[in-house]
Amino acid sequence: MKTPTISIVIPAYNEEEGIRHGLERITEMQYHNRYEVIYVDDGSSDHTYDIISEYPVKCVRHKVNKGYGAALKTGIRKAIGDKIVILDSDGQHDPKYIDTLIGMLDEHDMVIGERTDDSFQVKRRQSGKRFIRMIGEFLVEQKLPDYNSGFRGFDRKLITEMLHIMPNGFSFSTTSTLAFLKEGYTIGTFPIVVEERIGRQSNVKFMKDGSKTILLLLRIIMLFNPLKLFFPTSIFIFGLGILWGIAGYFIADRFPNSATLITMMGVFIFFFGLLADQVSMLNRTKRS
Repeated sequence: MKTPTISIVIPAYNEEEGIRHGLERITEMQYHNRYEVIYVDDGSSDHTYDIISEYPVKCVRHKVNKGYGAALKTGIRKAIGDKIVILDSDGQHDPKYIDTLIGMLDEHDMVIGERTDDSFQVKRRQSGKRFIRMIGEFLVEQKLPDYNSGFRGFDRKLITEMLHIMPNGFSFSTTSTLAFLKEGYTIGTFPIVVEERIGRQSNVKFMKDGSKTILLLLRIIMLFNPLKLFFPTSIFIFGLGILWGIAGYFIADRFPNSATLITMMGVFIFFFGLLADQVSMLNRTKRS
């Protein structure tokens, strides 16, 4: 049997109500015969694994729920194809787009299916997504594509080298987008229509889980461009200390001790930023 050049990785967690839809479409379109199809059951407590086992696809099972990103990591590590395609198992992504994505992977390091305006989206998440997009564009200094679309593909070697910085949670898509942009890889996009998920509601609630969103933003900043945060902060505090010192000199004929401390704090923050930037680059060092 010829080694497949494409591996399709699909994570699943408690999707017994909707997972048959995607499985039927994949087998109907003969993807399981043309490519390697890997489902990763992320510790489901329902009959998700049993349903997947009824179909002619590979299935890897986590004994416990580890998270969306962890499931993708497992699938990518098990994959043998040169290119990786990932999509959701909840019926939102139509497998009919897979061939278009694969065709674009010949010219791009990553390809993202960008959701059209008429695609289904949970409105309560949109504010959080816009905020994350603003931060991401500030860090990479360019416009972002659909940064957290779960329908995407990439060169297996490139994504494997980055798995050590990918989170185990829902932000795998966001982090991988920023990582590829930050490393200067080419990203292609094409429009897709996303339907409402089948079955249970999504576990991801951007505004309700506000603390997770804030932690994600901080993680992204510290991983990709900490100086974007530290440098302006240090300049502001240093300038504040100098202005306070000048004011104190004219008012009390002396440079206040508090102004000295504030100025030194600005200097320390700058050097902390340099250190954080070096650590960031070391963390992003490619690993095979």
